[in-house]
Amino acid sequence: MTFCTTALQNRRILIVEDDYLIAQIVTDFLEDAGATIIAQISSVDEAVAYIQEHSATIDYAVVDLNLHGKRSYPVADALTDKGITFIFATGYGGGALDMPYGNHPRCEKPFTQDRLIAALTALNG
Repeated sequence: MTFCTTALQNRRILIVEDDYLIAQIVTDFLEDAGATIIAQISSVDEAVAYIQEHSATIDYAVVDLNLHGKRSYPVADALTDKGITFIFATGYGGGALDMPYGNHPRCEKPFTQDRLIAALTALNG
């Protein structure tokens, strides 16, 4: 790991990922960088409900594009509506994202810890 263990210090991150193993790896990567994982959610409906109720506690989100065969655009919209910055984590290239999401920040799977942390820290410019 080349990133400082405080790269995401005090950042509260929501993980929206339907593969438990990937969610655990993402959690480990981000916690190693100082982040606090506030929730791991695996479905679109649960994620949208969580965001509506807990938006004040979310600094960033990592959102898988495909959740149980369903696109996660409603999650992206809920995050955007609440002003929460996020990245898509996806095994698909940028061309797979529908507009207006095609140019949204993403981290393509498989990703390394460095790439994931770089994508999140770049959100602040």
